[in-house]
Amino acid sequence: MTETVVIGGGVIGLSIAWRAAARGHRVTLYDPDPGRGASWLAGGMLAPVTEAWPGEEEVLSLGEESLRRWPSFARDLAAEGVDPGLSEHGTLVVALDSADAAHLDILAGFLRSLGRAVEQVSGREARRAEPGVAGSVRSGLLVPGDLAVDNRKLLHSLRRACHGVRFVHETVTDLAEIRADAVVLAAGAWTGRLHPLLAGAVRPLKGEILRLRPRRGCLPPPKRTLRAVVEGRPIYLVPRANGELVLGATQYEAGFDETVTAKGVRELLEGAERVLPGLAEYELVEMAAGLRAGSVDALPFVGELEDGVFAATGHHRNGLLLAPVTADAVVAWLDGEPASEEILPASPGRLLKKERV
Repeated sequence: MTETVVIGGGVIGLSIAWRAAARGHRVTLYDPDPGRGASWLAGGMLAPVTEAWPGEEEVLSLGEESLRRWPSFARDLAAEGVDPGLSEHGTLVVALDSADAAHLDILAGFLRSLGRAVEQVSGREARRAEPGVAGSVRSGLLVPGDLAVDNRKLLHSLRRACHGVRFVHETVTDLAEIRADAVVLAAGAWTGRLHPLLAGAVRPLKGEILRLRPRRGCLPPPKRTLRAVVEGRPIYLVPRANGELVLGATQYEAGFDETVTAKGVRELLEGAERVLPGLAEYELVEMAAGLRAGSVDALPFVGELEDGVFAATGHHRNGLLLAPVTADAVVAWLDGEPASEEILPASPGRLLKKERV
């Protein structure tokens, strides 16, 4: 048993704290407002396949491994008293023009080369699958294996499951102040300020999201997650069981600025209406911006930085997706056991290799 400190109370930090406490570790979690931040504003897609692209095979492998763990992860959380709202309806990726269609052809070919199941469909078939999709949609990809989760139910469930975890509602700025057998750095975009090896390797990436709700007489939201690239900008639409629809996400370098901009809102709404025209009549119920933790490459940093200090950060768009595999890896190391092979490419040791080159 170790005295373990987790710094950061987003989905990664809470997942680690839950799993570590369940294994008998004494856990203290530091965060001024646990369960908020970027995790509170996430879309909830658990979609490694539709995020994949040639050259990112290690990212896909890690995401697929974590996706396999998600059903049992969700069941364990539900057994603690709060269902995290896992959806198994899959994803529909649509193309609006010839360039988008060519992009989908490349993605489909790449996924088939890796043995992944995808179904290419015509625009008519896409509309049959999701009747609200625009008549201008040319083609699509159906990915039945993708999942989605209600991020806010998930965070509530994780807080509820953290039996015995001591929460300290403070911000840690100096690791020298922490006394513990093990320290896990899971502070998202702010983690780069906590250890010199991560300085510059983890940075904030701003993303705006909107939440909408159909009014009386509107077409219902889609059953599946919808994804598209509209004029070079990716968008996603993720339905919630309560009828809301999460629309995201802009992405750009803006430091630690979390203000919502008129430009960002306009781009999201214009792009979404191209895919789902009925959205124009929905009620806009929330606008917000969050800071994802970007890394210097597409992989997160999960592993030991120095004796007793572990990184669990840099997950970019995939924090919710990678929560199970990240938590399992960190708890394995705390128990003196090896983690799964899929997590090894995410080792922070790759930063040391770059410094020596």
